[in-house]
Amino acid sequence: MNKGLILILTIGVFSIINTEMGVVGILPLVSEEYGVGVAAAGLLVSMFALVVAVSGPTMPLFFSGINRKKAMILVLSVFTACNVISAFAESFPIVLITRVIPAFFQPVYVSMAMSVAGSSVPPKDSPKAVSKVMMGVSAGMVLGVPIVSYIANMTSLRVGMLFFAAVNGAALIATVFAVPDLPVREKLSYGAQLKVLKERKTWLSILGVMFLNGSVFGVYSYLSEYMETVTKLSAGLISILLLVYGLSNMIGNLIAGRMLSSRPLGFVVTFPFLLAALYVVLFFLGYFTVTMAVLTFIWGVLAGAAANINQYWLATAAPEAPDFANGLFLASTNLGTTAGTSACGFILDKMGVQHIVLGGILFIACAFVLIAMRVYGENKAHSADKSLTAA
Repeated sequence: MNKGLILILTIGVFSIINTEMGVVGILPLVSEEYGVGVAAAGLLVSMFALVVAVSGPTMPLFFSGINRKKAMILVLSVFTACNVISAFAESFPIVLITRVIPAFFQPVYVSMAMSVAGSSVPPKDSPKAVSKVMMGVSAGMVLGVPIVSYIANMTSLRVGMLFFAAVNGAALIATVFAVPDLPVREKLSYGAQLKVLKERKTWLSILGVMFLNGSVFGVYSYLSEYMETVTKLSAGLISILLLVYGLSNMIGNLIAGRMLSSRPLGFVVTFPFLLAALYVVLFFLGYFTVTMAVLTFIWGVLAGAAANINQYWLATAAPEAPDFANGLFLASTNLGTTAGTSACGFILDKMGVQHIVLGGILFIACAFVLIAMRVYGENKAHSADKSLTAA
């Protein structure tokens, strides 16, 4: 395994996701600095996610024929420049614009990083390599928020926002000087890549990933409220458990990488039952502090594994178009997060926060049905091919 290359890709992905999620911890400071409401400041998060959902399937497709190293240098340069401009911007609209522009390029880097990592090792070890890059995603989501929040509160908002640029810049320098040239060996036409959308298994995989990710993040979005209202934890303990959840994501990445390399199908098919079982236990025992702490750790591991399963499921649905498949993965997970959060939010309003797990169970049940439909279809096709060969 090309450990040096994969490490740089992981750092690069961390720098990209850190830019996306790190701003969550400094929204109150943004609101105060630019004289806008917290809801308006939240556009820095929601607009970024919306653009990623839209550009996920398209931008990786447009960049699929470009030298990987050059494309990644371009993306990291855009992120670095926009973050520097954002740090020194004197008006909120400028800050918002400099958030939206790099969001268009986020799927390009993340999808390429996963494709390059997967192709840099033998096919059997590809899930392990991708799992290491996925750790950059988890680290960006988990560590970015508290780190940037701490820096900004100890110094200033400008310094906190410059941290985004510093991490992007470090990844850019490492890419320029340490990443080998990565030309596209076999350039696929747009038509050849879009052709995968005609396949039934591609759509089953897209919908399966949407429901699986919706199940995880639909419930997770209200985890703080659940801990406060149902488990009745203090704010300090909630913060600690949320950090535990995030760090255990990275453990889940590593476990999933190994499982998807050794027995992928069994792991994917079994996973919905594991997550559903956790939700059932959470529903009945979420009142107890110790139980909640243990469940949070296990849930974090499962959530990290789910991210790898989502990527694997779409990558294997369209192996002939890896960049496009990874773009579909990013779009599907973002749409799933939106749908899951909305559904669980509706249940919260109608039935109370304790019942949000019902939304998670419903979504994971739908995901299992879609996974089973794809597996059944592939097995049926495989049996037909064997019969033709025998004949």
